[in-house]
Amino acid sequence: MDTAVVIVGAGPAGLLLSHLLHREGIASIVLESRTRDEVESTIRAGILENGTVDLLVETGASERVLVDGHRHEGIELQFAGGSHRIDFERLVGRAVYLYPQHEVLKDLVARRLADAGDVRFSHTVETVADVDTRPRVTGTDAEGRPFEIVADFVVGGDGSRSVARSAVVGSQTGGYFREYPFAWFGILCEAPPSSDELIYANSPEGFALISQRSATVQRMYLQCDPEQDPNAWSDAQVWDMLQARVDGRTLAEGPIFQRDVLRFRSFVAHRLRNGRAFLVGDAAHTVPPTGAKGMNLAVNDVRLLHSGLRAFYRGEGETLLDGYEEKALHRIWRAQHFSWWMTSMLHSTPESSDFDRRRQLGELESVVSSDAGSTYLAEAYTGWPYD
Repeated sequence: MDTAVVIVGAGPAGLLLSHLLHREGIASIVLESRTRDEVESTIRAGILENGTVDLLVETGASERVLVDGHRHEGIELQFAGGSHRIDFERLVGRAVYLYPQHEVLKDLVARRLADAGDVRFSHTVETVADVDTRPRVTGTDAEGRPFEIVADFVVGGDGSRSVARSAVVGSQTGGYFREYPFAWFGILCEAPPSSDELIYANSPEGFALISQRSATVQRMYLQCDPEQDPNAWSDAQVWDMLQARVDGRTLAEGPIFQRDVLRFRSFVAHRLRNGRAFLVGDAAHTVPPTGAKGMNLAVNDVRLLHSGLRAFYRGEGETLLDGYEEKALHRIWRAQHFSWWMTSMLHSTPESSDFDRRRQLGELESVVSSDAGSTYLAEAYTGWPYD
């Protein structure tokens, strides 16, 4: 079987790229190892930049984001017993939307299927070959039957454990990597919101993030050891730890129905292109969640790659495709820095000294007491303008 573009992975990057290509009349096949239900029920955070929301709405990928998403015009930073609001709207004239990733995925899957898109769930890709000529993708379907697809281009959007990455960089691990000495213990609970906006709390007991999901379900995190057993703490212990890290606010408590431990890793693949194979999203890079950059970076990758593929199929050559890696990496490394900066400013490490703690508080004070410092945070958090 032949097609124009094979996309490995039905995550936000892969589905959005397939949608944008469809609008240009460019055929694509999306291959996903998970079932549709598994794709749509994997609950992950979702802070969407203005540019991401605009792209989803303007291209018809999602209308619900403006209806069910929550527009946030700032965040709250807590430290040293005080609370400080970073006012995005005043500082940079932008905001973000709280709209979980699985809701984005539901919208994208529904859009592709409504457009008769070729999205093949339960199809496991095993090899990506011949990327210097016409890429050939092989694997097995849900019944274990082999398949082979030949295409003009192959795009790896298959997450942090990408199979397609090997075809681009030579291995699944080829890249720049950093692992952090802490993780987030995350919960989903049945409770009303404790805050209208996200609270980022730096406390002597460690970091906490108070987020929201809906009027009845909330998402919260607290800093923990990467080896923490998510089931080792009782609900009462979790609430005590969260409450101890948030000053001047009583959290609305409720039954905890999901727990997980999220490790902190930063990664950028050594290459984003090899011949006619490209990487997008988590297959190309991962960031700590503190800066809310993950899905937004994936959308920018797709925006750039789509422009290149559109130009190619319009007979305009490969100039934009040749520039994809450099342009994507420009934003990727800015986001890596911002995510690292937010993470290091808000978390304690096992080796932190009293000096480190006081220096960290001085850094936070510098951010909230200066419009220049606050503007940098607001500009990066809400998303840099597209170039």
